Amino acid sequence: MLETDDDRANKRSLELKVIIHRALLDKINLSALDKMSREAIRKDVADIIGELLLEHNEPLNRTEREALVEDVLDELLGLGPLEPLLQDETITDILVNGPETVFVERFGLLQRVPTEFQGERHLMRIIQKIVSAVGRRIDESSPFVDARLADGSRVNAIVAPLAVDGSLLSIRKFAKKRIDIGKLVELGSVPESMAVVMEAIVQSRRNVLISGGTGSGKTTLLNAMSSFIDERERIVTIEDSAELQLQQEHVARLETRPANMEGNGEVTQRDLVKNALRMRPDRIIVGEVRAGEAFDMLQAMNTGHDGSMTTVHANTPRDALARVEQMIGMSGIDMNSRSARAQIESAIDVVIQVGRLSDGRRRVMSLSEITGMESDTITMQEIFRFKITGREDDGTITGQFEATGIRPKFLSDTRSAGIDLPSELFRPDYEFS
Repeated sequence: MLETDDDRANKRSLELKVIIHRALLDKINLSALDKMSREAIRKDVADIIGELLLEHNEPLNRTEREALVEDVLDELLGLGPLEPLLQDETITDILVNGPETVFVERFGLLQRVPTEFQGERHLMRIIQKIVSAVGRRIDESSPFVDARLADGSRVNAIVAPLAVDGSLLSIRKFAKKRIDIGKLVELGSVPESMAVVMEAIVQSRRNVLISGGTGSGKTTLLNAMSSFIDERERIVTIEDSAELQLQQEHVARLETRPANMEGNGEVTQRDLVKNALRMRPDRIIVGEVRAGEAFDMLQAMNTGHDGSMTTVHANTPRDALARVEQMIGMSGIDMNSRSARAQIESAIDVVIQVGRLSDGRRRVMSLSEITGMESDTITMQEIFRFKITGREDDGTITGQFEATGIRPKFLSDTRSAGIDLPSELFRPDYEFS
């Protein structure tokens, strides 16, 4: 394949950055960088780059020189080629598949971007920079790691020998702006009338399980619904990586800790759920249940911590309950299926299913309530759902929210809490706003 002028220019640009970066390391006092503002560093870097360009006889126009200065600053102070992607607020996920292949997610859809690293060594240097900042390491003996950036963004990296075609880096960006229920209504993810019902569910202290696939918006909805919790209540949150952005004043945030290099010191979600019960919480919010902590979470819901919430990976409300039952088995508690289901039935009141459609949009697909047990089966009834009706020429999914016509049992609880929901909301002919 013939090399184009653009290819040659990009190659030369990368070579130039390498030369300048090495020369800067010799000329700049790195220990002084922490005490200088970015503007002061930019001025010094621009002066040094000007000298280096003259030495190497590299004439650049003003725009090219400014871009080069920014690239070098990103390399010195940030995460190199990733910095522009991290600053782009339209990007939610950054996926690096080796040094030459980078994808991002924008508006729910994946697309490739021209971002590249200078090579595998450059990519590894950036990964090492990320993990060392949180006291972790990554190498052949420990080839994958979870970490977090300073802004709260979640990072997973996996390197050789497990990564075959170059190191893999996945970044789930932390939303800088809180998305409240009003924004979800504006985006069409939740109709306003259903949002009113969700508010009543939270304020009447119903226990909620939010279910969905990866990137479907579970944490976003959990954040939005948590805004309905009374300011006077004490909330304890438990997460693997702190993502929740609760707006109340009285929030105690807990985060798990991985084992150290010797394999000691791990603190699991299960440990934290058990500890949270000793912290006098009014509500416990677990970012996502994945294992044995599901049993302890159900115990908490069953022992006076009404109005607690959590999320789970599952594709349907029924699958969500099956996943929770499976996780009870992971707790090491010797419990038969019927007893496990009885625990689930008595603890969880409402299951909300969220989904990301093929056009990238996220929707609340279903709102169901658990009604009891029949023999060995947990009984559920769907109250609201999103019905897909077709697809536009541009790929946009069309559909509508609808009520099933079933009057929910939790209406008696909302009335007891002083909340009177209009009965027409639940009629099958109700037109959602």
